[in-house]
Amino acid sequence: MLKRLFSKILPTAVVIVAALLVTGAFGDNAKGLLKGPIVITSDTLSADAANNTAVFEGSVVAKTGDLSMYSDKMTVYYTKDGGIDKIDAVGNIRLVKGERVLTSDRATYLASEGKITFTGEPKAVEGANTITGSEIVYLINEDRSIVHDSKVYIDQGGDK
Repeated sequence: MLKRLFSKILPTAVVIVAALLVTGAFGDNAKGLLKGPIVITSDTLSADAANNTAVFEGSVVAKTGDLSMYSDKMTVYYTKDGGIDKIDAVGNIRLVKGERVLTSDRATYLASEGKITFTGEPKAVEGANTITGSEIVYLINEDRSIVHDSKVYIDQGGDK
């Protein structure tokens, strides 16, 4: 029984991983915004070929180039041709790019728009500077963010 289950899951997992590697990170719809392959690791992977989804759960880490995203659960929605359409991540989200760290409870990546939207107490930190808001939208190809209902703390190094 285990062998039969493994033989059904393995081909789907291989197709998903191959699609992620071939499309150069988050699929053709991303229009080359993220460079290089993406590698996703997790405690478990549940693939549903009928619904074109893959659910990664437990200590999820997605890495590509200089971006790393961590979460408790990540659902990848892929197109019939293997490209990535959307990624939903929930629980203990942490996006790391260099010295910048963005945290939240939820994040949604839309490949067609090249953006990641963070909700659920999002906070961006770089060095001693912090930005919070109700929503932070990271525009990948522009390497910039839009913060709704922002509160900014800028450390000018004066009061120590």
